[in-house]
Amino acid sequence: MSGREVPDQVYPPAEDSFLLLRAALREVRPTDRVLEVGTGSGCVAAGLPGRAAAVVATDINPHAVECARARGVEAVRTDLFSGLCGPFDLILFNPPYLPTTPEERIDDWLEYALDGGPTGRVTIEKFVADAGRVLSPFGRILLLVSSLTDPGAVRELFARQGFVSFIVDEEPLEDETLYVLRAMRDLCRMGEWGSRLK
Repeated sequence: MSGREVPDQVYPPAEDSFLLLRAALREVRPTDRVLEVGTGSGCVAAGLPGRAAAVVATDINPHAVECARARGVEAVRTDLFSGLCGPFDLILFNPPYLPTTPEERIDDWLEYALDGGPTGRVTIEKFVADAGRVLSPFGRILLLVSSLTDPGAVRELFARQGFVSFIVDEEPLEDETLYVLRAMRDLCRMGEWGSRLK
C-alpha cells in the first residue's frame, strides 16, 4: 500500500496528522517506548521507527489497524489503552475532537476518528483519565486538540489528573486552530504528596 492509498473507512493523513508528527519528531528520544493511540492510517507511527526504542500503535477501527500494519506499524486493535500494560515513555494521540450532535453522526468506522461528542472532548476525557496507568513516571504525552475543543478545558482535565500541560505547536486553519499539548506528571505536586505521607 502506498502512503496515499487509504481505505474509505480510515481517516486519511491531514493537517492534524502532520502537526502531531512534527511535534513527535521533536519530542521523541532514542530510548523511548512510544505508543500512538488511534493511529488511523499509521502516518505518525510510521514516521518514528529508528528514532525510538519501540513504537506500537492502537486503533478501535479494524480497517485502520490493517492500514497501519501495511505501513509496517506494529498495530493492535483495541479501544484507547484497553488491555495494554505499558509503561510507555511517549504517548501520542490525535483524537476525535469535532463537536458532534447525535443527528450529525454518520454511523460508520470513520466516525470513531471524527466524533468528539457534544463538547468535542468525550474521547479525550476517557484518554486523560486512563493515560497515567500506562505512562512511565517521567513519560510525556502529546495530544492534538482544536480551538473547537477548548484547549483550556483539556488542560484542566490534565490538571485534575495531576499533570501539567502546555502548548508546544500550533497550526492555524481556515475555521479553527490546531494545537499540540505536551503533558507530563506534575512532579512538584507528587513531591508534596509524598512528603505528607511520611
